Amino acid sequence: MTAVAGATATATAVHHVGMSVASLDEALAFWEKFLGVPARWRTTLDRPYLGRHVGIPGVAIDAAFVDLPGGTILELLAYRIPNRQTNPDVTANPGNVHLCLAVEDAGTAWQRAVSCGARPVVPDGPVEVNAGPNQGARVAYLRIHDGITLELFQRPQRS
Repeated sequence: MTAVAGATATATAVHHVGMSVASLDEALAFWEKFLGVPARWRTTLDRPYLGRHVGIPGVAIDAAFVDLPGGTILELLAYRIPNRQTNPDVTANPGNVHLCLAVEDAGTAWQRAVSCGARPVVPDGPVEVNAGPNQGARVAYLRIHDGITLELFQRPQRS
């Protein structure tokens, strides 16, 4: 593609967040329970364009789509290919990505996530941000299916 003089590529919204998973059933077991909503759609993606799009000719992907708060869609993808490898669940590794959800009460959301199978990074719950623009916020990292990190963020109370 060539750039158009004077044009700017501008994103207008987040359309979806995709996560590759080992098991669609295990991933859905967490997300549907944690969010309290069923997947909006479950299917196998296998159209010819897909292999070209993702760089794996002939690929088939078992997929589920779950509505996140605020209108973004969570796309869970279980690729049907041999030799898939799980990424280490260390957030410091390059390429590691986490999903952060704003919550009303970090403690309550943390307890719910743990009851749904999440593994907390800090075993005693959310921590308070003590400096910077989010001072007073409460945050927590949890590991969910496939080593993916879920962050919970409770905005600071402003007077």
